[in-house]
Amino acid sequence: MAVSTIVVLFVLALLVVYVITVYNGLVARRNRFKNAFAQIEVQLKRRYDLIPNLVETAKAYLKHERDTLEAVTAARNAALAGLKAVAAEPGNPQNMAQLGQAEGALSSAMGRLNVSMEAYPDLKASQNMQQLSEELTSTENKVSFARQAFNDTVMNYNSYKQSFPPVILAGLFGHGADASLLQFADSALIQEAPKVAF
Repeated sequence: MAVSTIVVLFVLALLVVYVITVYNGLVARRNRFKNAFAQIEVQLKRRYDLIPNLVETAKAYLKHERDTLEAVTAARNAALAGLKAVAAEPGNPQNMAQLGQAEGALSSAMGRLNVSMEAYPDLKASQNMQQLSEELTSTENKVSFARQAFNDTVMNYNSYKQSFPPVILAGLFGHGADASLLQFADSALIQEAPKVAF
């Protein structure tokens, strides 16, 4: 074999190894952000499971606040539907926006519920209500941390995919569109844990 043939084969082998490395890097980063969303999904499902218990506990005390309780239940169901859509395709911009809006509506409905509960001292003193509120607050904190981790992994994926030379190969490997961050409508407010006062 001629030296020039060996050099060409060596360069081709290096190029193939590099393409494989880029492909594996894209897949690994995409899997990381999907896993990070799965952590958000766990916490949001926990939150959505706690809300009906909170509503049921409050129902006995808030007989005259039926509209508020129904609004919380409807917002919870809409947020759960949004979560299911995003879970099917994490990073999809339309689904992420829908979940963000649904979470904003749920936070608003929960805020109205908290205001309504202020007028009922017996409800505020209920041990069951205090425990549910504490669990909900803890879950809100976990959602916030999981959301931050997800957004960090999405940024890592998008940055790698947009850098040169992976940007040339990303589209060929099915990594065309950027993954979308999870931003809630009230992103500034969600950084604080909800204040459930009794």
